[in-house]
Amino acid sequence: MAGLSAPLGVYIHWPYCARICPYCDFNVVRHRGRTQEQAALVQAIAADLKAHAALTGPRRLASIFFGGGTPSLMDPRWVEQLITLATEIWTPEPDLEIGLEANPTDAEATRFKDLAEAGINRLSLGVQALDDAALSFLGRDHDAAAGRRAAALAAARFPRLSLDLIYALPGQTPKAWRKTLDEAASLGAEHISPYQLTIEAGTPFDRAVRRNRFTPADPDRAADLYEATQAVLEGLGFQAYEVSNHAKGAAARSRHNLIYWRGQDYVGVGPGAHGRLPGPDAGTRLATEAEKGVGAYIARVLETNLGWTRTEAYSPQAAAEERVLMGLRIDEGVGLAELAALPALNPKPFIDLGLLRQVDQRLSATAKGRLVLDRLTLELLR
Repeated sequence: MAGLSAPLGVYIHWPYCARICPYCDFNVVRHRGRTQEQAALVQAIAADLKAHAALTGPRRLASIFFGGGTPSLMDPRWVEQLITLATEIWTPEPDLEIGLEANPTDAEATRFKDLAEAGINRLSLGVQALDDAALSFLGRDHDAAAGRRAAALAAARFPRLSLDLIYALPGQTPKAWRKTLDEAASLGAEHISPYQLTIEAGTPFDRAVRRNRFTPADPDRAADLYEATQAVLEGLGFQAYEVSNHAKGAAARSRHNLIYWRGQDYVGVGPGAHGRLPGPDAGTRLATEAEKGVGAYIARVLETNLGWTRTEAYSPQAAAEERVLMGLRIDEGVGLAELAALPALNPKPFIDLGLLRQVDQRLSATAKGRLVLDRLTLELLR
């Protein structure tokens, strides 16, 4: 196992949502009528954390992140309970990042004060759009005015604020998207995460597209919107440190996400949560996945202390391939020393095409390469 000096992240999955959005393929369930189940889930997550701590041994805790689902629907007392536990069983860094995802409904915004007092110091607010027509299309349960109110309140309550936005909506123009980005940047956030709308298999949007109810943005329009994103946010002082994440300075970057992209260790607890831990042999990684069903997860923890339903030991080669996939997403790239298990890897043709760059024994994607990153990593690993 890694020593105390190695940073560790903790991801806590809270699966409950007031409304399930038509584009979402995450592991989520309806919130209402599940109070007793939710209380049992908190206790199961706590037990799962303790069991993970026994496996990892002493570690330096760099990040705790509550994702979902909609963890802003949690009772803030439960949030505080899990934060307290995590900081007791691992050694928190002095600048420990404790993040939580929230929706900007007026009802959830009333919890911001209590969530901040519970220990949340970074809020990721799912604004998604700033006009009512787009929000209605996306199936959101807030309007644009509520999004603006929640952003203003969050900026006042939390040391760090990130706004999530979705672009490449049907018929969306670069001009309209630039206007959205300009307004979002004025709402007090230091971090903006613009995600391209993708049609995930099995979602209501997938069924709607197959029934010709709407047509997704074509690749050329999506590329135009992506380039508009980079130009507008860079002009406003937000650096694109990752394909879909922009921050005003290094301190505003998401430590939770950087743990993923840098190939560092993280514990995943809660229904369907994934984790990455050191494997049994040098250079290997253990990929974990928890039971998806809430009841099944609780039962699994009661039986084994851990919520895992599946684990996979990644070979050094598989671990290095994951480093390519994740590391090329960020501006700092990936160190060539981390890819020693891939002796056949040959980045030179892609460097010659201007898609990759190699500086100081690190490989990273260029702006041109980021436009085709999925295809680029596939070809590179091939």
